[in-house]
Amino acid sequence: MSVSTASPPPSRRRSLSERLSQSRNGLGFLFMLPAAIFLLCFLTYPLGLGVWLGFTDTTIGRSGVFIGLENYEYLFRDRVFWLSVFNTVLYTAVASVLKFALGLWLAIILNENLPFKNLFRAIILLPWVVPTVLSALAFWWIYDSQFSIISWILMQAGIIDAPINFLGDPNNARASVIAANVWRGIPFVAISLLAGLQTIPVSLHEAAALDGATSWQRFRSITLPLLTPIIAVVMTFSVLFTFTDFQLIYVLTKGGPVNATHLMATLSFQRGIPGGALGEGAAIAVAMVPFLLAAILFSFFGLQRRKWQQGGTD
Repeated sequence: MSVSTASPPPSRRRSLSERLSQSRNGLGFLFMLPAAIFLLCFLTYPLGLGVWLGFTDTTIGRSGVFIGLENYEYLFRDRVFWLSVFNTVLYTAVASVLKFALGLWLAIILNENLPFKNLFRAIILLPWVVPTVLSALAFWWIYDSQFSIISWILMQAGIIDAPINFLGDPNNARASVIAANVWRGIPFVAISLLAGLQTIPVSLHEAAALDGATSWQRFRSITLPLLTPIIAVVMTFSVLFTFTDFQLIYVLTKGGPVNATHLMATLSFQRGIPGGALGEGAAIAVAMVPFLLAAILFSFFGLQRRKWQQGGTD
C-alpha cells in the first residue's frame, strides 16, 4: 500500500510577499529598507571611511599606510586643535542657549492671539529659509571694518569715534559669528516650540488661572513640563547643527583671526583639503563624534520624561 503526500490546499499556500504584507514586523522592515540602504550608502560608508583614514597618513594624491594612533597623538599635542575644541564648545553652548531663550520667548509671543500673526510667522522663517552662504555674505558686509552699517549708526549717534573691527579682533570675531548663527537659528527653534505650545490644552491654563496661579506659575508648572519632550528634540538638533557649522564660519572668517574662530569642522576641512593631509583632517572629524553622541544621549534621556508627565511607568 503506497502512501501519497498530498500538497496543502491552495488557500494555505501563501507567497513570501503575502506573508510579509500580513506581518507587522515584515511590513515595517519593507518600509524601512529604502531608508536603511540610503543611510548605509551615504552615512555608514563615509563614516567608516573617515574612521579608517584617521588611522592612516593619507594625503591628496597618495593612498597612505596604516599608522595607528599617530594622527591622534599629534592632535593631542596640537595647540590649534585644542583651540578649535574650545571655540567649538563655546560657540555651540552660547549660541544654543541664546537660540533657545529667544526662540522660546518668540514662540510664546506668536502663540498669543495677535493680529497678522500668520504674516509674522512667515517673516520669522526667512532667516532659516535663506541659504547659509547668502546670510554669511550679508553679515560679512554688516561686519565690514570700513563700511559696517552698525559702526556707521553708532558713529552717527556719537557712541563711538571709529569703526568697530568686528572680524579682525579675536573676541569681536567670536561674538560676531555667534550673533550671526543665533540670527539664523532662532526661526527653527521658535517655530518648533510654537508647534509644541499649540498642543498644550488651553483648559489646563484656564483651570490653573481659576485657582489663582500667576502667569509664571502656569508656565513653570504646565507649559514647561509638557514642552520638555519637544525642547529635548529641538535643542538636540540645534546643538548638532551648531556644533557642525561650517559654511557660516568659513565665509565670514575662514577660522581667523589667528585661529580665533576655527571650529573643529573648519579646521578638519583646512587640514584635509587645502592642506592635503586627509588622514589628519579625518582624525579631527572623528574627534567630533563623542560630542555628537553626547547630544543624542541628551535627547534620549530628555524624551524619557514623557513617562513621568503621563503619570505612567512605561
